[in-house]
Amino acid sequence: MTHFKNIFFMISLVLVLVSCTNKEYEKQESVFIVFKTPTLKYADLGFIYQNNDEMKIEIYGSGQALMTLEISKKNVCMSFLECMHNDDFNTQVLSSWYPDELLGNIFRGQPIFQGKGLSKNSHGFTQKIDDKHKYNIRYNIFNKEVVFRDTINDIVIKIKRVGS
Repeated sequence: MTHFKNIFFMISLVLVLVSCTNKEYEKQESVFIVFKTPTLKYADLGFIYQNNDEMKIEIYGSGQALMTLEISKKNVCMSFLECMHNDDFNTQVLSSWYPDELLGNIFRGQPIFQGKGLSKNSHGFTQKIDDKHKYNIRYNIFNKEVVFRDTINDIVIKIKRVGS
């Protein structure tokens, strides 16, 4: 019986240590972020860390991390909320009408809503997406700046890359 307890303890210890290891991100950018929803309002300098599968966004104020978002293909973890499935996060923080991948696409500067209403230009693209009573979205990628604005749901997400 003690042999079983020792094995169980070792397996538990390994799992705890593995789950606490830092994730490796391939890209890090300094940014100025505005994140305004009916429930949250942040605007300050921060960082975006990303790899192929996930990203972490940190917004700082007075040298302290004010908000941390960790976005994967299925979940969003917010510093003061539990991890939620993307559609639950959209429902609670953004809009239930949004597709699951919307937030990740915005922070990566990729088209949203499967490219609906996409118009390319020499320095990026613009999307105009309207669905009466659900959303009225203007999404622009221009040079080093991302601007997502939904006038119906009162949501603004701006990301301006600073530095190189």
